[in-house]
Amino acid sequence: MKIAFVGKGGSGKTTLSSLFVRHLAAVGAPVLAVDADINQHLSTALGLSDDVAERLPAMGAHLPQIKDYLRGSNPRIPSAGAMIKTTPPGEGSRLLRVVEENPVYAACARPVPLDGGQARLMVTGPFTESDLGVACYHSKVGAVELFLNHLVDGEREYVVVDMTAGADSFASGLFTRFDMTFLVAEPTRRGVAVYRQYREYARDYGVALRVVGNKVQGPEDEEFLREAVGEDLLVTFGQSDWVRLMEKGGAPSFGRLEEAGRAALATLQATVDASYERRDWQRYMRQMVHFHLRNAESWGNAKTGVDLAAQVDPSFRLGEMATA
Repeated sequence: MKIAFVGKGGSGKTTLSSLFVRHLAAVGAPVLAVDADINQHLSTALGLSDDVAERLPAMGAHLPQIKDYLRGSNPRIPSAGAMIKTTPPGEGSRLLRVVEENPVYAACARPVPLDGGQARLMVTGPFTESDLGVACYHSKVGAVELFLNHLVDGEREYVVVDMTAGADSFASGLFTRFDMTFLVAEPTRRGVAVYRQYREYARDYGVALRVVGNKVQGPEDEEFLREAVGEDLLVTFGQSDWVRLMEKGGAPSFGRLEEAGRAALATLQATVDASYERRDWQRYMRQMVHFHLRNAESWGNAKTGVDLAAQVDPSFRLGEMATA
């Protein structure tokens, strides 16, 4: 199951992403965490030191290797250079599973030990000084989109993506790659304004969107969110001594997280698990092709010098059986 955490900057989406990853690891679930935010903080939120976090391999730096592996023997893709971030899989493409070993994970993923288990972590890489004025951060996030396009995840397998803040998530088709999107909203006018913006964008594409209230200090804050977002409000998180200590660099046992927080995380997992029954691989593939054709016409054909529409394999069916 693919899960995105989104929200405005400072809402706490990275903190809640890390809490959800910790929760899944603690219950023994296979979990892959991906930091796709322009501000790379998920690794330290999961307990890695700054030095270790800085040495994590960036997916963007390994994009040619990722492309070459994923294209496999697909006859519609003559070279890795002919692939763009939206290139869909077809006959002969290599598909990825959450629980396996492959060259993409070997190059880009690292294990993170957590209380009661561990998670795999992948990062897009930071926006460096050499990128300033000459590169767009979406070129880095493109590695995540291509990865998710070729990922076949099953029931009770979890991919948790900490997305970039604000509406930047809608600058590509990446926002349609998830079974569930959790929008982290503070009980403020700006917090609910971001929700309304996301809701309007997501509606036309059938994106499953639920609101996670954060920094909620009492019934009045919860009522404010309830009036603003209605039934989309799933759970709320209040002040947490455990989170405060963790954000100061402490290493408290995850089992000491307050009961209200543990209950809220369990609700998030139950909501994700329930969405599996509504998974529609055909719609997922249609949306993938839709955004690929749009990107091909807009810039991809000119950049690669080939007709990228020819990469679409009309007979290919994505799904768990496709990896057999």
